[in-house]
Amino acid sequence: MKPSNELFHLIKSLTKSEKRFFKLSSSIQSGEKNYFKLFDFIDSQSVYDEAKVKEHFKKERFIKHLPSEKNHLYKLILKSLRQFHGEQSTSSILKQEIKNIELLYDKALHKEAKKFLKRAKKIAHEHEEFYFLIELISWEKVLTEESYESGDFDIDLNNIIAEESLVIDKLRNLAAYHILYSRINAVFRSDGFAKNEEQRRTVDEIANHELIKGKNTALSKRAASICYYIQGLCAATSRDFELSYTKFNRVRLILDQNPKIKVDLAQRYVLTLFHLMQSYTNEKNFEMAHEMIQQIKGLKGKKGFKSLHLTLRINNILLTDQMHLYNLQGQFDKSLAVFENGYQENKELIERSSKEHQIKFYFNAAYTLFAMSDYKNALQFINLILNDNEQQLRQDIYSFSRILNLLLHFELTNYDYLEYSSNSAIRYLNKTKRDHQIEKVFIRQIKKIAKTATQLETIPIYKETLKQINTLLEDENERVILDYIDVKSWLESKITGELFTDLVKQKVDPKT
Repeated sequence: MKPSNELFHLIKSLTKSEKRFFKLSSSIQSGEKNYFKLFDFIDSQSVYDEAKVKEHFKKERFIKHLPSEKNHLYKLILKSLRQFHGEQSTSSILKQEIKNIELLYDKALHKEAKKFLKRAKKIAHEHEEFYFLIELISWEKVLTEESYESGDFDIDLNNIIAEESLVIDKLRNLAAYHILYSRINAVFRSDGFAKNEEQRRTVDEIANHELIKGKNTALSKRAASICYYIQGLCAATSRDFELSYTKFNRVRLILDQNPKIKVDLAQRYVLTLFHLMQSYTNEKNFEMAHEMIQQIKGLKGKKGFKSLHLTLRINNILLTDQMHLYNLQGQFDKSLAVFENGYQENKELIERSSKEHQIKFYFNAAYTLFAMSDYKNALQFINLILNDNEQQLRQDIYSFSRILNLLLHFELTNYDYLEYSSNSAIRYLNKTKRDHQIEKVFIRQIKKIAKTATQLETIPIYKETLKQINTLLEDENERVILDYIDVKSWLESKITGELFTDLVKQKVDPKT
């Protein structure tokens, strides 16, 4: 059985402050602390190697029970993190306050418990923490009953019950929005856009749901933010970027006007700025798209945005999506500079990122290198995608990676490989049930070009292919390929002899 590296990843995720706190809090305890030795040695490794751990501690008694020692250390680190971050998040504060109320109640200190209850309810209302409010109201009913037994009838229990009913309604309302969000997010995460009529019907169904289309259906600020977020995702998935901008801008406005909720929904805020950037990009407003990237960068280190999870997400936007933005502008040299400056520095973070973020980076790196004629290195990144067995996530990237793979082998004159690779790509596209035709047309024509003997013979095929592509691109749904690979400029470069990079740039700025 392969040794678990979960402890290694946890230790490597700790900040200097978290490590220092762990050492200080653990040093208070008496007795031998083998876990300190284990912690320091694992922390010194760049890649986890359990064999080296066993070799290093072979004279120590605890190494005979390494799995239990690792488990013990893992739990101690989590305990330390709970203490370190105990007063940093709203949920942590409310959990502590509820525990304080319980302890004071058990000690029959009811008056003191009411003080904590009042303070906790204020926090919960300000942050719209409805789950915690339900528990706090339950405690309020208990303490009210105690007051009645003491002859204190100042509090009306009916008001508490009415408040509880209102909170439950808000909680149900928010839960209903989360269900709708999960549905549209599944479409977006699987393909990035609606790839066929079935998915378009799903998006329309969500967009026309009474909670999404109706007026004043959101019963809280949290619900309103997710309602507009869902509307924005529906529009983006349907490639209506003007509407997408409007809806995501409403999300941003709600969160900016409610800073306490904004901190609790920090990830939603980052993704909202990301989608605004996407809207600007697709409207060719590249100046504002770059401005959104700078605004996302400005969130790093701010309250609510300090977690490793959000740091990974922000860094991926600053690296991958900035490369993508430069690529769309035809500024491949700037994209290459972002890649070269950021890849080695963020390599460990990329490896620890989600699969979606990894493949997005690999694709944009490959496309940048392809544009700069570094075909062999580009192929290495494309192979990282093609050799993956993922079946559900971002089929758009997996599909267009196969197109880019064909272009790379074509440029490397690996014509013998193209036949096999083309057939494989066609089988994949058929399996993914995409109703876009442009990829299949392009693949068939590439196969035809690869079989021709001379450059003179290929020019008519390039022109024929470009004509077919231009006809298909009149359909907005077919134009999605240009967001990933500018096949049109590539064909034109083969016909005219101009550089691919120059043609892409000229379409954005005809003066260049």
